[in-house]
Amino acid sequence: MGRLHHANYGPISDGRTELLRAAGFSYKQVEDEGLFLVVAEMTCRYLRPALYDDLLTLRTKTLSARGARIEHEYQLFRGTELLATGRTTVACVDRQGNVKRLPNWLILPAAET
Repeated sequence: MGRLHHANYGPISDGRTELLRAAGFSYKQVEDEGLFLVVAEMTCRYLRPALYDDLLTLRTKTLSARGARIEHEYQLFRGTELLATGRTTVACVDRQGNVKRLPNWLILPAAET
């Protein structure tokens, strides 16, 4: 079809790892503490199709980080053209899947990459 399949927007929209890196941390640090950030909710609104071999830019913004969850907002662009928007809520859990409060170092002020 020459278009990016809708199922592939989920992985593309996951800019959380780069957002952590931009703040001077890594997801490995989260896991080293025995914690995991699992997607609890995800929405995506498709505005325009991404085409095969497009160079895409993802903007990721932290909306809030409190308690045991972090909320992110995403915008996917081809050049200046907005292709999709989305949001995720991730929950912080331990190895057994029990909900845990975010560690203080992970409660970052609102950020964007």
